[in-house]
Amino acid sequence: MAVQGRVVSLAVQAALSGATGRSCGYATAPVAADKPTGNTVPYCVLYPLGSVSDGPPFGDADADAKVLVQVTSIGTTAEQAEWMADKVRGALLGRAPGAGFATPVAPAGHVVTGRELDKSDGVTVVSGVYSYIERFALHVTTPGS
Repeated sequence: MAVQGRVVSLAVQAALSGATGRSCGYATAPVAADKPTGNTVPYCVLYPLGSVSDGPPFGDADADAKVLVQVTSIGTTAEQAEWMADKVRGALLGRAPGAGFATPVAPAGHVVTGRELDKSDGVTVVSGVYSYIERFALHVTTPGS
């Protein structure tokens, strides 16, 4: 089975909300009903950027892919946006002593085998809204049946 980008993105979104304690929208700002903090700033927004197949042939029962996601941290000040970006990086890249990554990203039917920061653009401001944009690469595989 090929790696399903949507499934991976939803798992990253859930991991970010859980680990940061702040809401994370999926390609849009969170709404008031989103858990845990609704649309209260600071929050982050996850944008799926696609994937590149890797490993076994496409028709093989096992599949590997490098999945790219962008996470934009939003704040009302530069400091707040940077604080949120720090929380996002900690959630996706933080390590637990002797146990790998501190925050599990567990997409159904897939295994995340690696994660890395692909690019960090830092803080920008437009119309009084501060954002901190980062791109992450997740290495994902699907276990054979």
